[in-house]
Amino acid sequence: MSSTTTPVVDIHTHMYPPEYVKLLESRSEIPLIRRFAGAKDPRYIILPAEAESLDKIAQGESANLPGRPVTSHYSLLTQKIHFMDTHKIDISVISLANPWLDFVASDEAGKTAEDVNHEFEAMCGEYPGRLFFFATLPLTAPEDVLLAHVDFVKGLKHCRGVILGTSGLGKGLDDPALIPVFKAIATAGLVIFLHPHYGLPSEVWGPRATAEYGHVLPLALGFPLETTIAVARMYLAGVFDQVPDLRMLLAHSGGTLPFLAGRIESCIVHDGHLVREGKVTPERRTVWQVLKEQIYLDAVIYNEVGLKAAIDASGVDRLMFGTDHPFFPPLQSDEQGEWESMTWNKNAVEKALGSNNEGVKQVMGGNAAKILRLTEDA
Repeated sequence: MSSTTTPVVDIHTHMYPPEYVKLLESRSEIPLIRRFAGAKDPRYIILPAEAESLDKIAQGESANLPGRPVTSHYSLLTQKIHFMDTHKIDISVISLANPWLDFVASDEAGKTAEDVNHEFEAMCGEYPGRLFFFATLPLTAPEDVLLAHVDFVKGLKHCRGVILGTSGLGKGLDDPALIPVFKAIATAGLVIFLHPHYGLPSEVWGPRATAEYGHVLPLALGFPLETTIAVARMYLAGVFDQVPDLRMLLAHSGGTLPFLAGRIESCIVHDGHLVREGKVTPERRTVWQVLKEQIYLDAVIYNEVGLKAAIDASGVDRLMFGTDHPFFPPLQSDEQGEWESMTWNKNAVEKALGSNNEGVKQVMGGNAAKILRLTEDA
């Protein structure tokens, strides 16, 4: 890649370092990795509904294998590079996938996070200029350990931010206890990559969901709504005003925020309680302003219709391309070939921006290279 060429950058791409895999294999409760007789790959089991199938198998009852297969795409570094080369991706910003370290005991979280992030740093070092990462935080650790770890990852050469789930310290991202953490992250110049996991309560999907609908409803609807709710709570709690230097990259094009921001605004200004409390003032920053000032969106939405809404809400200069690899592999073709997760998202960018080649270049990599300082190690 020449210095004058705009790189193609994938900012939404996951990996499981070997130490993380070992941790999951050692567990007897979800999340865990379990091997089954006759199955080619071990299975990663993270959802309660999947645990129910695991119990049935343990009791000798017939059941489909729970979880998702952990193929070489999840943890093999050469496989990640092969995926990048196949799809002409110059740079990837890798991150651990959900549920990160949210399940680790408090007294073990700090050391576990250090080990995992050291592994990410080492992997990036094997391919200088091609790999960077979002670090994982020990959210279950005491505050002093957590804050110290923010300072620790800031010093890692290839770290460009942290990945965070919507539960935060367990009470959500509007928890006042998170303000010192947000301030530390902002002061360190790190971007938060906000990614959903826990979704909505399983009863929302109805009694037929688990047996008949697969994972479609929680993944397609639960994840985006989870992100939308988390950021709306942060906004209502005044987090963005308390930490004005905070920068967040939202997975899946911001969930439904680009579509619902206007409705959120209407509900705020027409809420009697907020008006009486003096929280609706002429000086108040709107949701729209926060989206254009403190929020970035990824382009993992697979279609130009949703992508146009994301561009309108946040701006073409704040959108970054992603694939969500190694999730959503092709089921009817060779995994070593082209993935829809790449081609659909790339086509969406080109269709949404039409002949605007400069805008396409920005979204496909220019924005990420600038915002995340990805050419420093090229």
